[in-house]
Amino acid sequence: MLTAEERISHALAKDVQRTRSLSGGCIADVRLAELADGSRVVAKIAPLGSASNLDLEGWMLDQLRERSSLPVPLVLHAASDLLILEYIEASGPITRDVQLHAAELLAALHSITTDRYGLERDTLIGPLNQPNGWMEDWRTFYADRRLMAFGRIALERRGIDAGAMRSIERVCANLPTLIPEPNPPSLIHGDVWGGNVLCAGGRVAAFIDPAIYFADAEIELAFTTLFSTFGEAFFERYNELRPLRPGFFETRREVYLLYPLLVHAALFGPSYGEQVRAICERFG
Repeated sequence: MLTAEERISHALAKDVQRTRSLSGGCIADVRLAELADGSRVVAKIAPLGSASNLDLEGWMLDQLRERSSLPVPLVLHAASDLLILEYIEASGPITRDVQLHAAELLAALHSITTDRYGLERDTLIGPLNQPNGWMEDWRTFYADRRLMAFGRIALERRGIDAGAMRSIERVCANLPTLIPEPNPPSLIHGDVWGGNVLCAGGRVAAFIDPAIYFADAEIELAFTTLFSTFGEAFFERYNELRPLRPGFFETRREVYLLYPLLVHAALFGPSYGEQVRAICERFG
């Protein structure tokens, strides 16, 4: 059995001096590797030969780099069981200055648009498959490929119960009134929470662990409020660059929070399912 150091060395054709574990591995062991030439890389390592889809994470990072100016790590090697990334030096919290920079970066990302919602291939959100495919109607896309798809996963994993699933169905039926005029399809990062925002010197050094597709950009903005990733400074600056339409904070923010809450209910259990139920009772 090859060691982590041997697998990294073989992939990069460089000697590895040592590795140490990093936090944040959801689907793989994450390690900081120090190479013999003095450089450092980050490696995500799954069991040898496993179908862990780490190559898909690499593809998403490459897509962001190719299609946008969003700062992301350079992909050095991408296989299903091993992903090696440029090491990004980062330290410090998400300060007001970081929020302002993040607003500028995400506003620019959301300005990249196309004529349909989805993507040419399925992607990932955490360890879960995120179904895409192109669709012209956002409300149908959000109902079928986000709320219903992940509602079924959460129900199967007992993150929600049958009553909550019925409430989700009612919300889906109400989406034409809850989301009257969706924004044009914008490219989104898809998983913007504090752990995926690397900061340095009062700036965003990089965004990591994307879950990309073309969506109503408001779903990204809603996601940032789930764990209070960003606050007032972020939204004030974003609003200057891409004005928010009336009703986001009053209605659509919670409707869009249903998706990440269902993901979390599927992964981490019914405490998130209770939040799903509360939103559905309001809008379903």
